[in-house]
Amino acid sequence: MRTTTVILAAGQGTRMKSETPKVLHPLLGKPMLAYSVEAAQQLSGEMPVVVIGHGGEMVRKELGNRVRYVLQPEQLGTGHALQQTEPVLKGLTDQILVINADMPLLRTETLTNLVVASQENTSPVTMLTVIDENPRGFGRLVRDSQGLVCGIVEEAQASSEQLAIHELNPGVYCFRADWLWTALTRVPLSPKGEYYLTDVIEIAVADGYQVHTIPISDSSETIGINTRVHLAEAERVMQQRVNHAWMMAGVTMIDPRTTYIETGVKIGSDTRLLPNCILSGNTVIGSHCEIGPNTMIKDTQIGNRCKVVASVVERAILEDDVDAGPFAHLRKGAHLQQGVHMGNFGEIKNSTLGPGSKMGHFSYIGDANIGAQVNIGAGTITCNYDGEKKNITVIGDDVFIGSDTMLVAPVEIGTGARTGAGAVVTKDVPPHSLAVGVPARVIRKLEHHD
Repeated sequence: MRTTTVILAAGQGTRMKSETPKVLHPLLGKPMLAYSVEAAQQLSGEMPVVVIGHGGEMVRKELGNRVRYVLQPEQLGTGHALQQTEPVLKGLTDQILVINADMPLLRTETLTNLVVASQENTSPVTMLTVIDENPRGFGRLVRDSQGLVCGIVEEAQASSEQLAIHELNPGVYCFRADWLWTALTRVPLSPKGEYYLTDVIEIAVADGYQVHTIPISDSSETIGINTRVHLAEAERVMQQRVNHAWMMAGVTMIDPRTTYIETGVKIGSDTRLLPNCILSGNTVIGSHCEIGPNTMIKDTQIGNRCKVVASVVERAILEDDVDAGPFAHLRKGAHLQQGVHMGNFGEIKNSTLGPGSKMGHFSYIGDANIGAQVNIGAGTITCNYDGEKKNITVIGDDVFIGSDTMLVAPVEIGTGARTGAGAVVTKDVPPHSLAVGVPARVIRKLEHHD
């Protein structure tokens, strides 16, 4: 039986007080709408349909061709929104699953249970319900004396007796498609001038059907996001889910409450995350690493057995057995090969440090290619910018750079060479030579063994 998911995403979300459409506000690093799309794609092979309205072009730009789009030109309620999909879906699907884009915590397993239950009963409407002391503005499910659903009362129209009902309607339905299209034409106009999808429940009852309900055991799945307070609440729930999954996969977290991991991150087993770590983007961390405390890592690849302490790492590569920090800053293009040590208060940008090289504290390395087993003394600076362009520094293998050396690029330091403390190097230094002074000059050749 073919099932197509319709995601309602046309609302303006005025309570967010934002120029960004509500459904594009990020939740653990990606728009909340993306969670609904991913759940729909995992559920069915049918491409989901997203009903757009306010900020529709921004939604199209974000999702691209992952979904089909239907425009609701006027926001006239959820019933009207779903009705706009009829020209796209009529006769092409058997069931229609309807979810709201501002409910990103719904699990695929929950939606699967709903769809399967819909296939196994004769009702044209199967819906999720939740028992919760916090109504979150949801409508109340009204049942008759036999316990059968007879309608949904919106919170604003509910009597005091109905407001005491704790069985709520989170607005997630699975409809039999052939019945739905005619039912939508019978939805009455509300006093607010909108067509509510909830009225379809009473239409099904009037047609002589029993509305089938599936209870949700975890009420956090039904958190709807209408304000930034709700967004923070949903973020906490998603953070707990993600952290729990990683701990079950063999990652240690000293304090999960202060550990923030976005959904695109991957972490190897036996890695330890200390408090106040933020791992985001397409970050990959190997096994047996120690990260933190107070560390931010974004879009970075980190190998095995690495240690990063109280540092900021963005769009960098750290191979196996690298340690950095505390207070290191690895910027875009930084590449630390196996066994590199980077001291505290250092910065690296668009540079490669070869295997086993050591970079002292209070140093800046930019636009440089550094060989293996190089020692970079404290306070070393690559002067890579001449006011017009960035210039390259090349340092060969087994070089010793003395503390407070200024390397004025473009410049090359040959294999096995040394610079004295405080040298200002403006010219290339030949291999196995010692350069000292301001400006630096070669004062002697060094002994070396091939």
